[in-house]
Amino acid sequence: MSSRGERVTSQVDGALAELLAGPVLPAAQGLLGCRLSAGGVTVRITEVEAYAGTAGDPASHAYRGRTPRNTVMFGPAGHAYVYFTYGMHWCMNVVTGSDGEAAAVLVRAGEVVDGIAEARARRPAVRRDVDLARGPARLCATLGIDRSAYGVDLLGDGPVRLRPAVTPVPAADVSAGPRVGVTGAHDLPWRFWITGDPTVSSYRRHVPRSRG
Repeated sequence: MSSRGERVTSQVDGALAELLAGPVLPAAQGLLGCRLSAGGVTVRITEVEAYAGTAGDPASHAYRGRTPRNTVMFGPAGHAYVYFTYGMHWCMNVVTGSDGEAAAVLVRAGEVVDGIAEARARRPAVRRDVDLARGPARLCATLGIDRSAYGVDLLGDGPVRLRPAVTPVPAADVSAGPRVGVTGAHDLPWRFWITGDPTVSSYRRHVPRSRG
């Protein structure tokens, strides 16, 4: 068996695979409530952001085309795009859409539902459990996700696993708004979250730095 795991083939997970292979906006909303597991910890996804790749989305890492860094974004769907940011943090996206499309969904926040002791051990300075995975970098730190997860098949049985929600999130409980901290297309309402969930991160609009 590959270290990246064999693809799950159950009917329920097949529906998740079909969702991820479709357009990025429905896929992003459908990821809310799904469970992401790694390093002995499982989180219930509560907040995501959609990125449309080369299809007119200047905030996407793939907007200018394929590079060694973003190549996994071009498919197939259901794999992990992990990147390093600000010289200190890892963030993880779920690749969506058809092969060659380069769409992906950033997993922004989640609620720890299993492995709480391991999560606290990884982030001992955090005082409240709702803050353990509140934000994309914190989420990856809590799950122990780093560069080694790049390209992993999330629907397989590898080191990082994505599974459907135990209870799907009703559309009425989903909010939408601008993405956080992006410089391009910052007003597109492509961030989705479970309304009222305390693990959802705070909104911060990008403010260009003054050259003066």
